[in-house]
Amino acid sequence: MRLLDAELVETREILPAQWLHRYRAPWLAAGARAGQFVHIRTPDYSGLVLRRPISLNTIDRATGEITLHFRVAGKGTELLGRARPGDFVPMLGPLGRPFEVDPRTHHVLLVAGGVGIAGVRALADESLDAGRRVTLLFGAASAAEVYPSSLLPDEVEYVVATEDGTLGQTGRVTDLVPAYEAWADQAFACGPRPMLDALAHLAAGRLGRMGVARLGRKRGGGRPIPLGSAQARRRSWLQVSMEQHMGCAVGACLGCVVWGVDGPLRVCREGPVFAAEEIAWEEPA
Repeated sequence: MRLLDAELVETREILPAQWLHRYRAPWLAAGARAGQFVHIRTPDYSGLVLRRPISLNTIDRATGEITLHFRVAGKGTELLGRARPGDFVPMLGPLGRPFEVDPRTHHVLLVAGGVGIAGVRALADESLDAGRRVTLLFGAASAAEVYPSSLLPDEVEYVVATEDGTLGQTGRVTDLVPAYEAWADQAFACGPRPMLDALAHLAAGRLGRMGVARLGRKRGGGRPIPLGSAQARRRSWLQVSMEQHMGCAVGACLGCVVWGVDGPLRVCREGPVFAAEEIAWEEPA
């Protein structure tokens, strides 16, 4: 984790009020992984004290560049959207724990709702580089809010659902998941809390629908794998990237806590990526 200025190289409004920024930040790109994020100070400080957490959208180690995809949702992101090429933006990162892919995984299912695509986009690149097949399921309210397919690698199978039926399948992105749950070795998701909740419930019943019996642990099978460890997450079928408001992004302020099955979890430190079974979904966000 380092705090340095990143130079803005390119800025594009890819959807209404959604921006894609490309930054030159070799110090960040060198060690970042899919699922991590940066904490940004907006270019115009105008009385804004807190930084803004934004997921690392893509990471290019060869060029030393990263991209950030964000929606204008307040004064801070509005100021960030006004930045122009040549501006330098202070970034703290990479922060948080990344996605954990099992080495045995061959088929990767990505599920995103709205701007949540930014939370899983880098994993598409990492997975393709590792020789894995990738399917991305994307959900939006209408065709006007659908992530442009031109921003995805050609190798990614891209399937869209819109709630009003103006593009792709009519309905929610979670309606698409059952058709892929047998194909996917692992699934990774980012989006609104209700979407993640629905996915977690689907994941919990997946083996039963596939007709796979659950067996007890063998005697002498070794110590149990601690919940929340990288090893446990690699064995989980579904990992989720949680979106929360953050104050410090280093675990001190406790402003981004969500409830886990074993107690409170800080999204900025224990997350933002969690195995679905770590989260107490029945508790309020």
